[in-house]
Amino acid sequence: MALLEFYGEGCPHCTLMKPLVERLAKEEGVQVEVMEIWENKENAKKKDEYDTGACGGVPFFINTETKVTICGSTDYEALKKWALS
Repeated sequence: MALLEFYGEGCPHCTLMKPLVERLAKEEGVQVEVMEIWENKENAKKKDEYDTGACGGVPFFINTETKVTICGSTDYEALKKWALS
């Protein structure tokens, strides 16, 4: 299973999510692979492969096993549920 977050450097919504992703790692031991897409074209291409109309922007989270996504910022409990589902 892979938990992925696609973000843009300087995106205010992505900045809000950073401490929640770090908390998830600390409290639950869950690692989310974080990939910047505004400057990294390879990561942007990868995001487009996973985001087939679900979001269109960042932050974009996907659980590659369950295919459950989160588009935009959310609260910690929703992020935790997404990661552990």
